[in-house]
Formats: sequence, structure tokens, C-alpha cells
Amino acid sequence: MGGTMTAESTGQPRWPMPPMDGYTVEDLFTLPDLPPHTELIDGSLVFVSPQRYFHFSAIDLLVSGLRGSLPPELKVVREMTVVLDRRNGPEPDIAVIKASAKTGPDQTYFHGGDAVLAVEVVSPESDSRDRFTKPHKYAAAGIGHYWLVEMAGPASRPVVQVYELARTTRTYALTGIHHDRLKLDVPYSIDIDLTAIDDF
Repeated sequence: MGGTMTAESTGQPRWPMPPMDGYTVEDLFTLPDLPPHTELIDGSLVFVSPQRYFHFSAIDLLVSGLRGSLPPELKVVREMTVVLDRRNGPEPDIAVIKASAKTGPDQTYFHGGDAVLAVEVVSPESDSRDRFTKPHKYAAAGIGHYWLVEMAGPASRPVVQVYELARTTRTYALTGIHHDRLKLDVPYSIDIDLTAIDDF
């Protein structure tokens, strides 16, 4: 496990020197005083910057829409770590997971094999991770569906790029770009009015 964090006399945390081989998911869950929503990507800790209102409202809109037609064998979770391997524990903005993967109210993470959909809402500081790094890792872990959500147009409404996993290559293929309405049959029947973000 990596080093620990101590407080200076000023009360500010002193970050540890990263281990030679990088951090692990064990470090992610045991290092004290990590900021909320810290992610582990390729053995490096990634801290989340303050988010725009669009980020929160887009998540609320999509979570509400996903839950509206959710089959009983699935659950929708937001901002929970999904452990992909020993050196990668990203935190999708939204994930649809198998209901059987829920173990109780104290649960803090799921495994990549538990997830059927990962959703990332793009922020300026996460743009490259959301477009390239994370989808590559989600696909390699076998997560069947990925949505990339960004703010577009004068009304600042969400546009959703929908990707589906090609099982033979473990890469995502774009299946559609949705502006006003997100209507899909996979991973289950989904119909979300994207213009309703004004209500959130």
C-alpha cells in the first residue's frame, strides 16, 4: 500500500510521495483524508474539481429517466467507484449495475463485471479522461454500454453520445447522438426527454 497523509501544523494535509509502482485500489479505500470522489486511474489518484450546475442537473435528469423504466434486475447508482482492476477505480457519474451486486447500505464500490452501463458527463477538467481514457478502460473491462454527455447549443442542453461494446474487439462503437430525446432499446427500454433539464 502507498504512503499515508499527515497534517501539517497549519492543518493542511501533506500528500504522500506516490509509491514507485503507483497506487492501488486498496490505497484508494484506505488512505486518510482523500477528497470526496477521488478516482484511481492507472495507479494515479485523480481529484475532482468543483463542477458546473449543468453537471449536477444532467446527472439528476438522466438518473431520473433511467430509473423510470428500470427492470428489477438492475439498479442505477451515481458517483460510486467501479473497480476495474488493481490499478483502476474510476467513478462514473452514473452507472447501471446488476441488482445482485448490491451488498448493503455500507457498500462503497462495485466491480466492472457488475456494470452494464457507465455514463460520464463531460467537464472541462475531465474532457480527455471522459472521451479517451475512461471509455477505453470501461470497454476493456467488458461494460456493455457507455454514454458521453456534454452541454451544447444556446440552451445549454445535454447531447448524449451512445456507444455499444463490440465483444470481439473490446472497443466501443458509436450507435447514435441524441439531442432532444434519448430513446433506446438497450441495455433496456429507455425514453428520456433531454429538454426537461430545464426542470432540474
